[in-house]
Amino acid sequence: MEQTLDINYINLFLGYLLVLIPVIIFYHYKTGLIKDSLIAVLRMTIQLTLVGLYLEVLFEYNNAWINSLWWIIMVIIAAFTITKRAYLTRRFFVIPLAISLVISLAIVDAYFLGIVIDLDYFFDARYFIPISGIILGNCLKTNILGLNTFYKTIHQEKVRYRYYLANGATQAEALAPFMREALKTAFNPLIATITVVGLISLPGMMTGQILGGSSPQVAIKYQIMLMISLFASTLISVVLTIIIANRLVFDDYGNMKENVMKKNQNS
Repeated sequence: MEQTLDINYINLFLGYLLVLIPVIIFYHYKTGLIKDSLIAVLRMTIQLTLVGLYLEVLFEYNNAWINSLWWIIMVIIAAFTITKRAYLTRRFFVIPLAISLVISLAIVDAYFLGIVIDLDYFFDARYFIPISGIILGNCLKTNILGLNTFYKTIHQEKVRYRYYLANGATQAEALAPFMREALKTAFNPLIATITVVGLISLPGMMTGQILGGSSPQVAIKYQIMLMISLFASTLISVVLTIIIANRLVFDDYGNMKENVMKKNQNS
């Protein structure tokens, strides 16, 4: 099998020079994004370096308990990240998000790894960790869009929501239009991405497998299953999070509590 060409550290440094392009453009237009961009690149470098070192250990031991612990850590980090980026209050959403992400990812992992790939060792680090990580990482944006849209719209349109309740709708019926709007907003970009996969873009996993020496046909099969798994897992997590969180977010009279959204998103 042909090995992927390595990138030496001198060439990697040369690669960092590409960052000068956005820095110059941001400076020219006075966007104030230079500092954030440089910090983001620095954090990415440190995080990926540490993860690379950890994954080498993870792959060497390939222990089910250690792999599961890393899987749980990824879920917890994802839950906190989604809560922060969706401008939601942690005490209402971190636990519902963690629960929904665990359930959705466990279902999809079990089906993808256990049935479709049919692994002899389900917790094999070379499959279990990367595939779970790709699904979690790609579902962040959709979860953020869905949750932010749902709760922000209800907050901004309290009159409409209360009108539904006043006219005899159950809480589930009154919330259904907001759920519909949130799902449309969140999943339209993902559906568009799925639509053009292979025409406009070659996804990361597929490209990585081809660079690693896999047959394009094998890489395509994995990418198809990954996109389907991502779609299913993300939809389960968004809907399940809203269902669980609503038990904490609404009071006994069906009104959304005032401190659900962070203050800078309440307008």
